[in-house]
Amino acid sequence: MKLFKGMILVAAAILALTACGDKKDSAEREKEAQRAIQEGMQKEKSMMEGMQKGVEGMEKKMTEQKEETKK
Repeated sequence: MKLFKGMILVAAAILALTACGDKKDSAEREKEAQRAIQEGMQKEKSMMEGMQKGVEGMEKKMTEQKEETKK
């Protein structure tokens, strides 16, 4: 019975130590995830802006071609 109690105390101590480290790691992982989300949002925004410029360029070319055919 003493051995069983000792094993439980050791297991509890190990869990307590790992839980403390896990909070620190969890906060660090959360910051890293937030950073990754922000980077992804910035990339998506720049991609959308590039697509918009591409569409505007195509529209401009089409209107120029229409004007040339009218002449």
